[in-house]
Amino acid sequence: MKKVLIFTLILSMSIRSLWADETVSRDEYEALLQRLERLERLEIDATTGASPKSEPKDTTTNDPDRNKQEEFRMTVGGYGEAVYTRNFFSDNYLRYTQPEKYANGSHGRFDLPHVVIYLGFDFGKGWSMGTEIEFEHGGLEAAVEIEEEEAGEYETEIERGGEVALEQFWIQKSFCPAANIRLGHIIVPVGGTNQHHMPTEFFGVYRPEGENTILPCTWHETGISFWGEHNKWRYEVMFLPGLDSDRFGRKTWIQNGAGSPYEFKIANVYAGAFRVDNESVNGLRLSLSGYVGNSFRNTLSTNENAKYQDVKGTVVIGAFDFKYDNHNVIVRGAFDYGHLTDSRLITAYNMTMRKDSPSSRQAVASDAMAAGIEAGYDFFSLNAKLHQSAQRFYLFARYDYYDSMFRVDGVTDYEWCARHRVAVGVNYYPLKDIALKTEYAYGILQSPYNPEPSFSIGITYSGLFSISKAYATK
Repeated sequence: MKKVLIFTLILSMSIRSLWADETVSRDEYEALLQRLERLERLEIDATTGASPKSEPKDTTTNDPDRNKQEEFRMTVGGYGEAVYTRNFFSDNYLRYTQPEKYANGSHGRFDLPHVVIYLGFDFGKGWSMGTEIEFEHGGLEAAVEIEEEEAGEYETEIERGGEVALEQFWIQKSFCPAANIRLGHIIVPVGGTNQHHMPTEFFGVYRPEGENTILPCTWHETGISFWGEHNKWRYEVMFLPGLDSDRFGRKTWIQNGAGSPYEFKIANVYAGAFRVDNESVNGLRLSLSGYVGNSFRNTLSTNENAKYQDVKGTVVIGAFDFKYDNHNVIVRGAFDYGHLTDSRLITAYNMTMRKDSPSSRQAVASDAMAAGIEAGYDFFSLNAKLHQSAQRFYLFARYDYYDSMFRVDGVTDYEWCARHRVAVGVNYYPLKDIALKTEYAYGILQSPYNPEPSFSIGITYSGLFSISKAYATK
């Protein structure tokens, strides 16, 4: 009680001193006085032993979001994956160039593919913000690899500038459900996995392998997005910087061209992306998405050779994905096709880059594609008691086909980049936001390359948790 009295006295003297010295504005002065009055009421209530009186609600406001603001202003959440995999094939760096020597082998790996922390805040009056900080593979975005084209030398690869990945940071103004503008670092909504990349949104222990190979995933860039929802439709269009063709490669096509190895994102060229979702049919979502933008010279390196004068490196991507979730069955699928203009000249240009550059100095295809489908059935639905609980037990199967060198223009076609993958497994959900996953997969490559079977087990979570204003201001 004495502490409250002393604090109130000091605060009262400080407020009046600040006002006299013109250190604070009138609005700040009045806000401080209101806080002082609340402390004085708390002092009186503590003296009499009565319960603190709640402040009367302001019924004169015309802010439609006030009730929501009072209850939920901050959102905390994220997702994470811890995985163990045993691969029943050789991991020697020459396994594709000399497959006959490496027909057998086995190796295991523990991994933390993605651990993400999300923070969001609702400022009110339609203004909000969101951030995501991602830790890939349990640490920094620097990795040591054995480079197959450099006689098995160890090389340190920097995937993006910085020590961790800032996957999202945006400010949003919402005018109505159908009209929202978002500015900052944003997820590029191209393909099924980029839009739905939470580990509880796919059956596999890892993200779908096809999209996760030929596209940046999760793809995030700094830009401007305009999106909205109306009835059963959702749309989004986005303006963003272009990719960097210096870092395209044979195995991952344009994937490494996103982001930046520098402390800033080069924006010499620009791009656009879009996505449209429809959920008119109960339990069914159908989605179309796409991307178009140039990629050449979006780098610090320059080459004045006349043969590269008209090179643009235009990347065009079209994607379709869907999800059906009804009658205890979940089916998901996606198809992605991409085209790169000037791929032959881009390959030649990248081959001339210095060894210490961020470029992989590899051949890149003119076309790449990926297709995949998975289906699972909840066997707990067969038991009435289990079906009424939050638990789910899905037995699933998945098929993928993808080729990062589906078509080439005057460059070497690496046939091992094309593969089929078949997987079966189990997803057990003790709660909606937690899943224990197991999976057996079999990768099928063209002859003479060896098949790539594997077994994986993982535990994942994803969730968002709202914090009330009362707790947030304590």
